[in-house]
Amino acid sequence: MPQWFAAPPARLVPARLRPRDVVRVGGVGLRTRPLRAFLSALGIAIGIAAMVAVVGISSSSRAELDRTLAALGTNLLTVSPGKSLFGDDAQLPEESVAMIARIGPVNRVAATAQLPDAKVFRSDRIPTAQTGGIGVRAANLELLDTVGAGTVSGTWLNPATARYPAVVLGATAAQRLGLATAGTDTQIQVGGRWFTVVGILAPVPLAPELDLSALIGWDAATTYLGFDGHPTTVYSRSAETSVEAVRAVLGATANPEAPNEVEVSRPSEALSAARATDQAFTGLLLGLGAVALLVGGVGVANTMVISVLERRPEIGLRRSLGATRGQIRTQFLTESLLLSALGGAGGVLLGTAVTSGYALLQSWPTVVPVWATAGGVGATLVIGALAGLYPAIRAAHLPPTEALATP
Repeated sequence: MPQWFAAPPARLVPARLRPRDVVRVGGVGLRTRPLRAFLSALGIAIGIAAMVAVVGISSSSRAELDRTLAALGTNLLTVSPGKSLFGDDAQLPEESVAMIARIGPVNRVAATAQLPDAKVFRSDRIPTAQTGGIGVRAANLELLDTVGAGTVSGTWLNPATARYPAVVLGATAAQRLGLATAGTDTQIQVGGRWFTVVGILAPVPLAPELDLSALIGWDAATTYLGFDGHPTTVYSRSAETSVEAVRAVLGATANPEAPNEVEVSRPSEALSAARATDQAFTGLLLGLGAVALLVGGVGVANTMVISVLERRPEIGLRRSLGATRGQIRTQFLTESLLLSALGGAGGVLLGTAVTSGYALLQSWPTVVPVWATAGGVGATLVIGALAGLYPAIRAAHLPPTEALATP
């Protein structure tokens, strides 16, 4: 057969890069420029750390609220007098406590009555205007069990001390009076009379008004301070499954003649509302984290563009040795993804560490949602892909001869 009839030479097929080779080639730029890679990854890490920490601290705070409410219970309802039709201050009947106790699902009932004319002083040498904001309240003996409170010093009132000049101070009231312990030798002036401090309460989250109060027995308030017997706040505990039903009838039960003059509230909702106000700050901090993340993405894009410019000879050499445009594009895109992934992983670890440290400082449970960590890493990969796309396309379209001619 004549030679000119010979088969044409086989077409060269470029070698395919395995995933392991792609990662190895993509990491070359990071290994050769470690400081630049570190600074670019740091920008990503700061943004992710801010976002993870904000979400983690917010979640830990909510977990602490849930734990607090689980311990205190969400079945506490309070009844207080509102306003009459003419805008005057209303009044609860003396029998309101007994009537509320007759409601089937109600487990415990207690009441307090504010005595606005009685003032509290550490001694008789203190000017009358310096009351420290401490109020005087008559209290039922069942109050502590009903509101879920406890004492840090001394004891609560009992049937004997509730009839005599004995007082139990709230946590804030004791602090303002400069008292750390209770005892028979500790006395304060209440309504111009000397009362013995028999106990000091721990803070009461569901009834914070008690923290700044001096609590005396119902009978003692009647005997020594001219108390008229009308309660100003009634606390009731109900079965968890019947709280809403009890809430609906409390007003009419406490004051059948004028149920519209009764206010019913759920203290646990106040705690939830206080925590809910933090969501505005959480949104603000998440916005700042997103800005930091954007700045980090710009840093990655800048690093990749400079890397393409500096490595033009390398690109030209690889193209002349048979590397395809797709392989060059894959190399630089992989490098950008690796750089962002390193920053994302570091940011997740840093954000988790910040959350753990803050939660430990506040004695909260540490909660970092899985979606926050997964979303952080996912966001960095998206940013890495977007930041590296243009430099990768630019590197892939460099003509080999032009790239090799670059000094």
